[in-house]
Amino acid sequence: MSQHPAQDRLKDKVALITGAASGIGKQIATLFARQGGKVAILDLDLEAAEATARELNEQGGTALGVGANVTDEAQVEAAFRKTIDTFGRLDVMIANAGSQHVEPIHKLSYDNWKKVTDIQLDGSFLATRAAFRQMMTQGDGGCLIYMGSVHSHEASAMKSPYVTAKHGLLGLCRTMAKEGAEYGIRANTICPGYVKTPLVEKQIPDQAREHGMSEEEVVEKVFLAETVDKEFTTVEDVAETALYLATFPSNALTGQSIVVSHGWFMQ
Repeated sequence: MSQHPAQDRLKDKVALITGAASGIGKQIATLFARQGGKVAILDLDLEAAEATARELNEQGGTALGVGANVTDEAQVEAAFRKTIDTFGRLDVMIANAGSQHVEPIHKLSYDNWKKVTDIQLDGSFLATRAAFRQMMTQGDGGCLIYMGSVHSHEASAMKSPYVTAKHGLLGLCRTMAKEGAEYGIRANTICPGYVKTPLVEKQIPDQAREHGMSEEEVVEKVFLAETVDKEFTTVEDVAETALYLATFPSNALTGQSIVVSHGWFMQ
């Protein structure tokens, strides 16, 4: 499944990842499958989820594609039930599905605010609840991982719904760390810097238009200005962090945010 040999760090573990048919989610799913995990690829686009699962299965992994809108309670519950019925348990849940909208607040519609916050916050709540209910009955703990952002700690102009949602994920994560402790369920948040995914690529012309800059200037002066080396974070960087959190052996690491950003925002 990779040029690197399998290490089986997730052998016999089951992971469900939302928004996993592309970008960061797909890279995490690929790495988890390579490490022996059984992976449920949950995505709004069922065809893409099933295609990703087939790809991983053909490469020697064990994967299932499930379709769900993460803001739809019944669809989320059904997707988790299918995963648990197929694999028998759930050990890791990664709330990765997200969206973005770049616009100053005086132009921002309520619909566009809700599109971002519904996916990031309501979707993460629904996935958390479904995962927690399963994990607390298994008797051997579990792991909840949230896909935050440097914007969980820092603000940027013209991203009010995104920044608000990413800050909110820290609150959900920290609460789940406290509620999950008695069951051995850990909760942590990954906070990447700018990762060159389709979501970020789409922002470049939007930001250029709003700032009155060229796209090259946006990358240099907005996206990467605060990094130590003017480099984008990669999907591989984020996936390796997810693997570290998923395989950490104790509650010593829970309720935390891990910033993966080439030095943009240092805790």
